[in-house]
Amino acid sequence: MKKTLIKNARIINEGNIREGDVLIDGPFIEDIAESISAKPHTQIIDIEGNYLMPGVIDDQVHFREPGLTHKGNIESESRAAVSGGITSFIEMPNTHPQTTTHQKLAEKFAIAEKSSAANYSFMFGGTNDNLEEIKRLQPNQAAAIKLFLGSSTGNMLVDNPKILEEIFKHANMLIAVHCEDEQTIRENTKLFKNQYGEFIPFEAHPLIRSEEACYKSSSMAIELAKKTDARLHVFHLSTEKETHLFTNKIPLEDKKITAEVCIHHLWFSDDDYNNKGALIKWNPAIKKASDREGLWKALLDDRIDVIATDHAPHTLAEKQNKYLEAPAGGPLVQHALAAMFEMALKGKIGLEKLVEKMCHNPAKLFQIEKRGFIKPGYYADLVVVNPSLPWTVNKDNIFYHCGWSPFEGVNFKSRVMHTFVNGQLVYKNFKFTDAKAAMPLAFNR
Repeated sequence: MKKTLIKNARIINEGNIREGDVLIDGPFIEDIAESISAKPHTQIIDIEGNYLMPGVIDDQVHFREPGLTHKGNIESESRAAVSGGITSFIEMPNTHPQTTTHQKLAEKFAIAEKSSAANYSFMFGGTNDNLEEIKRLQPNQAAAIKLFLGSSTGNMLVDNPKILEEIFKHANMLIAVHCEDEQTIRENTKLFKNQYGEFIPFEAHPLIRSEEACYKSSSMAIELAKKTDARLHVFHLSTEKETHLFTNKIPLEDKKITAEVCIHHLWFSDDDYNNKGALIKWNPAIKKASDREGLWKALLDDRIDVIATDHAPHTLAEKQNKYLEAPAGGPLVQHALAAMFEMALKGKIGLEKLVEKMCHNPAKLFQIEKRGFIKPGYYADLVVVNPSLPWTVNKDNIFYHCGWSPFEGVNFKSRVMHTFVNGQLVYKNFKFTDAKAAMPLAFNR
């Protein structure tokens, strides 16, 4: 493989932005300097002062394969991901069949090996009846153990308190949780069904999947983690109240309990249901503008550690159902980085902090080997972003298998130009190349 020299970059890495060059040798970064001279047979890519950042690591996606491929698959959604600057993903277990046995986990890795455009790993799902499978799981076999403490797409609700505590006791890796209290949701749903029958408005979603439902479940999971000394990561916070359950008093490397926020909870609010309806129906629900601001505050002061997508595509036909039948979730990997750059250009977040939350911290949190940073000896997962290249999201430039986006009609000022995965240019000037470079993620555990 030829060496590749990236010239004239504005490099965003480890809290700094500096001008320089990056030399790639095979899958690895060889050198970073203010100026690097090209040797013979070196491919030169001059990015003309655009930003160069580590590839985004998305720790929460649903790529729908196996069993739900009418919504998306590993090939289609990973291609959309690299077009949006995401070079590594961790996929969730609520496929069909669910990833709750060692055999099903191995089958997913086999699918990704053949078809993924981005680096990959998978979470192992916990249920009420697979404790012995969890006990046999080795630390490097999966990215984490995923528990649904509130029902979501797929029936993976863990609602047996004794089993839940046993999982927390015996897990030998990070436990990632979806926190919503199921009983609260059921009671709220009953109230709205009594009021509206089958025509519940989508505006009711954050009242049904309420602040109370989220806080009750998150606080319970945190108390259990403290009791059992488990390593806990709470997915997709959606309320300002929950942010106060987390600390910023210690470095991320020393935290036993961490938190994440997703793009949609930072972008939308309940004011958007009237216009977007089912297209922004996620679990947990998008809530009040004050919750959104509380999430931003916690993200910036480091109570929230990671930004992810919870990419979860459904077909438009499925989304066009009435409230109770319309599934929760939407596609996001292609537009997540553009959305966050938009926020940065508006002064909402610094680019250094953006890279910390989307690249550095996921690598630290999951102990991912040699990724998430621009360093010599690290894998050359790199993204070039032009901050002054406006484009509008529309059906003609959407790569998701489902063919739609909640960002349709939005004009972004920044755009991903190139994406490198393991040193190979897999997305160049807004087009996919023929390069096959993806690898399974490895962990320093």
